[in-house]
Amino acid sequence: MLILAKAMLALMIGFILAIVSGLILIPLFRKIKVGQPINLFVGKHLKKEGIPTMGGFIFLLPTILTIVILLLTSKIIWTNNLFIILFVFLGYGFLGFIDDFLKVKRGNNEGLSEMAKLFGQLVIALVFFYIYVKSGHPTELYIHTLGIRIEMGWLYGVFILFMLIASSNAVNITDGLDGLAGGLSLIAFLALGLVSWNSVWIMGYEEIAVFCFILVGSLLGYLFFNTNPAKVIMGDTGSLALGATMASIAILTKHEITFIIIAGVFILETLSVIVQMLSLHFTGRKVFLMTPLHHHFEKLGWLESDIVKSFWVVGILLAMAAVLFAVWI
Repeated sequence: MLILAKAMLALMIGFILAIVSGLILIPLFRKIKVGQPINLFVGKHLKKEGIPTMGGFIFLLPTILTIVILLLTSKIIWTNNLFIILFVFLGYGFLGFIDDFLKVKRGNNEGLSEMAKLFGQLVIALVFFYIYVKSGHPTELYIHTLGIRIEMGWLYGVFILFMLIASSNAVNITDGLDGLAGGLSLIAFLALGLVSWNSVWIMGYEEIAVFCFILVGSLLGYLFFNTNPAKVIMGDTGSLALGATMASIAILTKHEITFIIIAGVFILETLSVIVQMLSLHFTGRKVFLMTPLHHHFEKLGWLESDIVKSFWVVGILLAMAAVLFAVWI
């Protein structure tokens, strides 16, 4: 029951600090004119032009502060796993901040170049792999439910690179409607927290489980400001950090396959973009009215709020299936 009490404490502190952060940061962002440039191809959302961006700070800062509070009060202990997660969380968050800052400065969607962003993601992922191996973690793919272990050696490093980059970009792609990426991320971290919590008794992932619940609380506070009509947008500051951190937790807890199920909606959003690009290149025809997938439903006439709620429901169902897959089956 102790881990449950810690999880609830972590969630509550994260939520309260996120609410306070939002009340302070949003007026500040408005004052210094940190507005979100809107893609002209998404004309329906031009009314959102100027909404404060970099809202990722509303859950980044509370999460870090809550970790510090719990460390100082000895509610959790400092471990290599916690260091790796925080390194990825802050590293990708900083990379996203640079991208957001350049967009605001230039007044358009031209932030970091794709090559520069990819290079930054690669560097952080390589450092992750180095620390991961030096910490004595296995370089194997382990499918818990089936009891299958696949030793990958240095190829596991390539796998880690793919996981972190793909996941960070998937959340970034999904962040297109009020509350969509934030809500789906909350669901994902709740599922990852439950999976990590179950592993506490076996592998000792208490600090990872607590981190997940801190972020669930922080994201809940963020959604107070981000649901329709949004008062703030997370920007790349938040989306890159969330996606990469999800992947790093799945890797550290050896639940990479489970994560594929948890991240199902993010994967579908990304695949819709890839399919559209390939179809246009080879056939000159569109498969979807517009991508990512949430924009396709907008073109069909769905209300933004209905799309978000529907995607959340799918995310919840996939998360429940993933937890069952990882824990009980």
